[in-house]
Amino acid sequence: MKIKNCRTKLGVLFFLMLMCAITVTAQTSVKGFIRDAVTQEPLAFVSVYFQGGNGVTSNDDGSYSISSNNGRYTALVFSYTGYKKITKKIVPGTEQTINIDLETTNSLSTVVIKAKRGKYRNKNNPAVELIDKVIANKEKNRITAYDYVQYQQYEKLGLSLTNKPEKIMNNRLFKNYKFILENVDTTTLEGKALVPVYLEEKLAQNYYRKNPLKNKSYILASKKVNYGDLIDDKGITSYLKRLYADINIYDNNIVVLTSQFLSPIADMAPTFYRFFITDTVENDGIKLIKLNFMPRNTTDLLFRGVMYVTLDGNYGVQKINLSVSKKANLNWARELKIDQSFEKNPADGRYHVIKSSMKAEFALRQNSASGILGERTVSFKNFEINKPAADTTYTGSDEVIVNTPGSESDSFWISSRHQQLSNVEAKVYSNIDSLKNMKSFKNTLKIATLLFSGWIKFGPIQIGNTNTFYSFNSLEGFRAKVGGRTTTDFSKRFYLEGYGGYGFKDKKYKYLLAGAYSFNAKSIYTYPLNYVKFTRQYETALPGQELVFAPEDNFLLSFKRGTTDKWFYQSSYKLEYVHEFGKNFTYKIRYQNLKQTPAGSLVFEKPANMGLDTIQNITTSEFTAELRWAPNEQFYQGINFRTPIRNKFPIFTLRLQDGIKGFLKGQYNYQQLTLAIAKRCYLSQLGYLDVTLEGGHIFGQVPFPLLDIHRANQSYAYQLNAYNLMNFMEFVSDNYAAVNTDLYLNGFIFNKIPLLKKLKLREVGSFKILYGGLRDENNPAKNQDVYNFPKAGPLGVPTTYSLSRAPYMEASVGIANIFKFLRVDLVKRLAYLDHPDISTWGIRTRVKFDF
Repeated sequence: MKIKNCRTKLGVLFFLMLMCAITVTAQTSVKGFIRDAVTQEPLAFVSVYFQGGNGVTSNDDGSYSISSNNGRYTALVFSYTGYKKITKKIVPGTEQTINIDLETTNSLSTVVIKAKRGKYRNKNNPAVELIDKVIANKEKNRITAYDYVQYQQYEKLGLSLTNKPEKIMNNRLFKNYKFILENVDTTTLEGKALVPVYLEEKLAQNYYRKNPLKNKSYILASKKVNYGDLIDDKGITSYLKRLYADINIYDNNIVVLTSQFLSPIADMAPTFYRFFITDTVENDGIKLIKLNFMPRNTTDLLFRGVMYVTLDGNYGVQKINLSVSKKANLNWARELKIDQSFEKNPADGRYHVIKSSMKAEFALRQNSASGILGERTVSFKNFEINKPAADTTYTGSDEVIVNTPGSESDSFWISSRHQQLSNVEAKVYSNIDSLKNMKSFKNTLKIATLLFSGWIKFGPIQIGNTNTFYSFNSLEGFRAKVGGRTTTDFSKRFYLEGYGGYGFKDKKYKYLLAGAYSFNAKSIYTYPLNYVKFTRQYETALPGQELVFAPEDNFLLSFKRGTTDKWFYQSSYKLEYVHEFGKNFTYKIRYQNLKQTPAGSLVFEKPANMGLDTIQNITTSEFTAELRWAPNEQFYQGINFRTPIRNKFPIFTLRLQDGIKGFLKGQYNYQQLTLAIAKRCYLSQLGYLDVTLEGGHIFGQVPFPLLDIHRANQSYAYQLNAYNLMNFMEFVSDNYAAVNTDLYLNGFIFNKIPLLKKLKLREVGSFKILYGGLRDENNPAKNQDVYNFPKAGPLGVPTTYSLSRAPYMEASVGIANIFKFLRVDLVKRLAYLDHPDISTWGIRTRVKFDF
């Protein structure tokens, strides 16, 4: 269960939904269906608009829904090329249903090409023939077709509450915040009143070089709303950057709201889309074909919309409007629109994007009147091709922050913005600056931070984590724990953290004391890391669980199946140095002195002349060197945390550990080499596959506590990096290789089943296989100098084994996105079914908040 990641997303989602208790104002709302008057087939892309106002287009099934707060609108217009325009009277301020049958005209212009109605086919379809030409010319219309490109980029990202929150304004709890809620925009969205609550801007000069490949961005200036240190503005920026990623329609797959959508000009687009030529227009002497497109299956992650294609031989896109069906398998997103405009380059006649905007409205419920509207607008100018800059321009990191003189002043932004802010947007900075200094607002944020992150701030320190205040297990019984850590308010170079815990059954205190020094005066959680840290800890541990993501003292992991009575008491000293550099390279150098004492039913014993010798504890003195390479890695960056975002790039981790006998009471000489490679493989409409390859080898003779104790999971939570039907300490190896796969189909199958597609469920599956072995020198059955494997019961039934006779395997199938956050897997164990006290199958759950 990725508990920390869930808290991260919950915290951001809380900010997005903050102050969203919004009332419904009196609206004119009209809905209905539009059909062909003769064939009774539904008509998509019909323009529906208030006479004298803005409008919408009909969906793939012919349905439409339009609303407005403007009481002056008394008529609704229905317009579609090749059909007679219809105007219908409406009653302002009410909800009504109007179904329309459109009749065809007999006088279509000769420049209009209309696909035949009836059964849709790709063969002999002029629209598909046109899109095939667009696909064939994609490479030359990409920016990467040039050897060099440089341009200036301005981007603006804002969040607004949707609908005017009159109830909040009249509520005593919010009386001090009326100056925020009264800054309303009624022009951006028809029928919506928007209250801006967040804004950030960035101005950059970008350089592209094809060979050797380099994308370089110089950030000339940046500006954003600051809510103070109680809200994690870095985490918000990281999350919004992920949600509103750059859009390139020439890519086969487009990432929108963390999901991959198939582009309407992807190589496989004719397989998943339907295309219709509806009109031709002329712009600057260039003929353009208006091409409408829609998904064959409205619940798949596909777009609907219109594009204009040039007929100048380049078959480039001159303009495109994208939207997503309300039936698409997305969470929380009620409305999503993307618009891109392209400009003709006089140097070669090709088109490059000059403006891109994406709007997405989020709501907890589809029919809720309240919500959050997010909008990112990116514009480009001074576009130059095949003009190389100086070689030094392309060197160094991909992004460089330039401190442009005066970039913090209003006059700089007034002269530098590609498009000026509206009066409502311009007030956001000053309004939020006033809000963050209000005592009542600070107190509200403290409570919210405690609920969603588990930490509460007191001056320069944080107290937490609430998830671990209370837990229980078979060794300690009821366990209490409280901790704290300093923030950058305490120091930007020195960091302290610690906790104290107590088990009421074993009557032992546990603790951690740590101190870190940052060499680059940045937080020890912020890229690039460069710090040294010393840690002293006394704690309990389940054998082999040290690398599991969630700590065992998390309350939700207290519930376990089967017997969990084999424990360690661990007393450790650790000194480590961590440094990130270059393109996401990280190296760690660590020394650890660790004393492990068996607890519960676990004992250390080995054969002796008169029976068995019992060993009280093991002490190891170990140096570790680790190198991690994660090219193009992204993060959810918070104040005191950093969570990696999986993308298509692999992650390599190489670790070498060296145990030294005789050094600071170390009892064993050994070396351990481990290599792990993790990769996300995107499968377009089939979703994606996460693959992890891992292998390790131990050199030297060591007792079983120092072998690879393979990561098991006896909780009821589905853990991605553990074997969910393996018992704790069931398998050990001194050499192993493993392959873990997790498949996410994103509803590809369920979307096509009529009774299921409305539930927006998603299919998941996994397969895990582990090969391992044990050399004779580390096998207690063949070497009496190492400790016996643990056994259970009066008959001494073995509970720990090697993997010499066959690999361990398990597989699962499951359903994700239940209630939009729950994953449930049926897991089946496929090997070593004769072992005692195991589960051959089980139900496991996992919480994940995603779009």
